[in-house]
Amino acid sequence: MEVLVGAAADFADPGRRLLDAEGVEIAVFRLDGAFYAYENVCPHLGGPACQGKILPLTLEAIDDERGSSGRVFSKERTNVVCPWHGMEFDIRTGEHPTSRRIRLRRVAVRVEGGQVYITLPNAPLGFDIAPYALDAPPTDKRK
Repeated sequence: MEVLVGAAADFADPGRRLLDAEGVEIAVFRLDGAFYAYENVCPHLGGPACQGKILPLTLEAIDDERGSSGRVFSKERTNVVCPWHGMEFDIRTGEHPTSRRIRLRRVAVRVEGGQVYITLPNAPLGFDIAPYALDAPPTDKRK
């Protein structure tokens, strides 16, 4: 099912818009002219991940002697920070900065004729903490 979000020109850059689509809250982000969409559910504990602050990824600056010279902001990566527990997710990929298996659920987004559309998946979206439990050992799904 495709849903009209609105005019691309109405989005700040960086910016976002939250909407309810068929009972599922979706966040649509604009970053460097491109659009990304995710279900507004944090895989950590189900919080509203996409409603948090939009900030550059924080990195540790390492000096020539391999010591810390403080923290700096990335010029390439921008994250949204879940307001419940501070989990961060790259707006371009939906991934957590240190674990690619922890990610937001992507929603298809496209721009046509200056309008932004999302396409909801056929399978219902929803929160499932089991694969993302931070204290659980990884499981081998090949068995």
